[in-house]
Amino acid sequence: MEVDSHAPQWVDRLATLSRFRDRELLDISLASALRDLLQPRQVAVWRCVGQPGDERWLLRARLGLNDRAALSDPAGVAIDDLPPLPSQPERWHSLQQRRITRTALPEGGCCSRFPLASDRDLVGVLELHTPVPPGDAEQRMVASLLRLYGNVLGLLDYSERDTLTGLLNRKTFDESFMRLAGQLGLAANDVCEPVVAPRPPASRLGGRPQSVWLAMVDIDHFKRVNDQHGHLIGDEVLLLVSRLMRNCFRFDDQLYRFGGEEFVVLVRCQEGAGAADAAGAFERLRRHVQDFAFPRVGQVTVSVGFTQVRRGDTPAVAFERADQAVYHAKQHGRNQVHEHAALVAAGQLQDSARDSDIELF
Repeated sequence: MEVDSHAPQWVDRLATLSRFRDRELLDISLASALRDLLQPRQVAVWRCVGQPGDERWLLRARLGLNDRAALSDPAGVAIDDLPPLPSQPERWHSLQQRRITRTALPEGGCCSRFPLASDRDLVGVLELHTPVPPGDAEQRMVASLLRLYGNVLGLLDYSERDTLTGLLNRKTFDESFMRLAGQLGLAANDVCEPVVAPRPPASRLGGRPQSVWLAMVDIDHFKRVNDQHGHLIGDEVLLLVSRLMRNCFRFDDQLYRFGGEEFVVLVRCQEGAGAADAAGAFERLRRHVQDFAFPRVGQVTVSVGFTQVRRGDTPAVAFERADQAVYHAKQHGRNQVHEHAALVAAGQLQDSARDSDIELF
């Protein structure tokens, strides 16, 4: 294994790695840069996902020397299908010890493992399969790329995260929603059809098509909390609600704070049971918030309105339907979960999707 010392190629790889603002593309770019620069037999990026105590390995990118596309775990994979951290002791040891480790491969050669970190935390492990252990120059090259990778992750966190709760912010929602629409090839004339996410062609684990659901979560009587207890206690309530949300949803569900007491959730469910699965997840959140003892405040409740994302939806159109459903919940007693389509079917709401789309156009 030889280091490519051609400076323009090295600079080009640094520029490519630093330009991505999508975490999945960033991981693929890291794997691609190391594959092209070091020519290993294989390079893989593994990320840690899941709740503390039940963390798993998620394959973000794996490239062999002659592979044209990176292999990865599919979007929406169930966390129980992923290997627990202790099931891969060498990889886990590298992560825990925050250092480079090496083991011999059964087919010959060496597997070198490098911990991956942002500026806040360890996030995973990089693995390189090479005929011989990397030399000093090669390790310095990898270390340089990983420092840049960590810096980009830190910038992404700063630009994408709400500073109080650590959840994703509104700007990230709009971009993620439109990226999903682009990936699915959504047509503007298919307004009334639901979105079904296709299975990625290069995936390690299979899965059925998935539906996409958007929910708006609003803390009931939040102004009263601020008025009676002050904004510091109000901020604590927001922080605790965000933690309850993380505990209620899967590692790949996208959780956002839109500002004030408004939160948004974007989830995938198995097609066919999507409405029931989504309603169950949002009802679970409602119960957990209701049953939690908030310091100084006591009981806090949330109202939830949700909708299935349809073909032709813009973020504003889908959000309007969820907003109508959560408004209905607040007008009819609060501390409730309502689906927009069910309310329309019951004659309690009018579906204004087509009108909204025309107005936005």
